Amino acid sequence: MTIHKRLFLSNILMIFVPAIVAVLIGLLCVGIIWISIIGGAGLDLRDTEDFNRVCLAVTEVIEYQLDSGAELASLDILLESNGMTAQVFCEGTAIYSFGSRGNGDDMLQAAAEALTGNSIVSQDGRSLYKAYETINGQRYTIYLLGGNRSENSYTNLKVALVTSAVVILFGIFLSILLTNRFLTKFVFRRIEEPLDILTAGVHEIRDGNLDFHINYDRQDEFQPVCEDFNEMAVRLKESVVRIQQQEQNRKELLAGISHDIRSPLTSIQAYVEGLLDGVAKTPEAQNRYLSTIKTKAEELEHLVSQLFLFSKMELGEYLENNVRLRLDQKVRAAVWEAEAEYKEHGLRLETDLVSVTVEMDPIQLDRVIANIMGNSLKYKQKEEGLLRIALIKTEKTCMLSFDDDGPGVSEEELPHLFEVFYRSDPARQNPQKGSGLGLAIAERIITHAGGSIAAKNSELGGLRIEICLPCEEGRGIDDENIDCGR
Repeated sequence: MTIHKRLFLSNILMIFVPAIVAVLIGLLCVGIIWISIIGGAGLDLRDTEDFNRVCLAVTEVIEYQLDSGAELASLDILLESNGMTAQVFCEGTAIYSFGSRGNGDDMLQAAAEALTGNSIVSQDGRSLYKAYETINGQRYTIYLLGGNRSENSYTNLKVALVTSAVVILFGIFLSILLTNRFLTKFVFRRIEEPLDILTAGVHEIRDGNLDFHINYDRQDEFQPVCEDFNEMAVRLKESVVRIQQQEQNRKELLAGISHDIRSPLTSIQAYVEGLLDGVAKTPEAQNRYLSTIKTKAEELEHLVSQLFLFSKMELGEYLENNVRLRLDQKVRAAVWEAEAEYKEHGLRLETDLVSVTVEMDPIQLDRVIANIMGNSLKYKQKEEGLLRIALIKTEKTCMLSFDDDGPGVSEEELPHLFEVFYRSDPARQNPQKGSGLGLAIAERIITHAGGSIAAKNSELGGLRIEICLPCEEGRGIDDENIDCGR
C-alpha cells in the first residue's frame, strides 16, 4: 500500500472514529437525561397569573431603567433567574435583547402584535407578554417570553448537559489520542525506513563516496525520490570531475603562460647581454641584435594582448559594437591586405565568396579571420601552400570555411584545438608557431555572436575550419546542404 493510500485511510479513520465515539457517548448521555426527566427531575408549568405578575414586575424595572437612562444590561441577572427572554424596541428599533428564542416564539410574537394594548398569548406551555410604554416622549414595545420549567428543572438540566459535554469531550480526546497512536505506527513505519535509507545515502555522499547508489524497489512515493537521489549523485560526481578538470586546465594554463612568456624574455635577455658584453661589435650586428629584441618584444606584447582579450571575454567585460556588415567584403579586404605577405612566404590564397550580410563586431570579425589565416601560414610545410576560403549561404545561416593543405591534425586532437594554449606540439618546443590562444579567442567571439565554429580534416590534406553565423534571410542553398557543426 502506498503512503498516499495509507494517509487517506488514516484521515478517514481520524474523522470517523472520534465521530462514532462521540455519537455513542452522546446517545448514552441523552438516555441518562431522559430517564432523569421521566423519573421526576422535574418539568412543570407555571400558571398565567404567576407569569403575569412576574412580567408586570419586570416591566416596571425596565420602565425605571429607561426613565433613569440606566443600562438595560443590568436586567440580565433578573431575567435569567426567572428563566425569561426579553426584547425591547424603541420606535420599532431593537435596543435590548436577552435570551434565545425558540421555533414557535416568532408565531407567538406575531399573534401578540395582532392584539391591541398589553396582552399575553400562550401556546404549548410557552407564554409571551407584550406591553406598550411611552417614556420621555418615546414609544417603547416590550416583549417578555416565559419558560415552562421550574428553577430546579433548569439547574438539573444544566448540570446534566455540562456533565454530558465534559464526558463527550473527554471521550473524543481519548479516541483521538488512541487513534493517533495506532495510525502513527500504521503510516510512519512505511516512512521511517526509506528516510533512514536516504539519510544513510546522504552520509555516504557527505563522506565522499560519490559512487553510492540507493536500491529501493517499493512502488511508493519514495521511489522517485530515491531515483532523483541517484541522479543527483551522478551529476555531483560529474560536477566534481569537471571541477577537477578545470583545475587541471588552470594549471596547464599557468604552465603555458609561463612557457610562452619565458621564451621571448630569455631571447631578449640573451641579446641584451650580448650588446652589453660587446659581442655585437659592428653596427650591422648591433642592428641585427636590436631587431631581434624588437621582434621578441612584439611577440611578448602580442601574447599579453591576447591573454588580456581572452580574460575579458571569459569575464564578459569586453566591449563590442555589433553592426550590419557584408561578410564577403570583410573577407575580401582581409585577403587583399595579407595576400602579398602570404605570397612572399609561400602561401597562396583562393576565395569563393557569395554576398552575405551579418550582424557582428567588425573588429572582432577581423581578429577571427586573421587568427585562422595566420594559423595556416604558421603551420605551412610545403614550399608553396594553399589556403582556400569559401562562403556559402542558406536562408537563415551562412558558413565561412578555411581549407589549407598543411600537416593537418589527428582525429583525437580536433576537439581540443579550441582549448586555451592547446597546440598539436605537446612538448611546446616551437612557440614561434603561436601561443595556442588564437582559436580559443575565435571560438569565444563566434559563440558570443550566436554562431558556431568547428575543426575538421580538409579535403586538401590539411585542416578545415568552419564558421556558421546567423545572417539576413534571402535566397541561398538549402539548409540540408550545410553542416554547421551543431
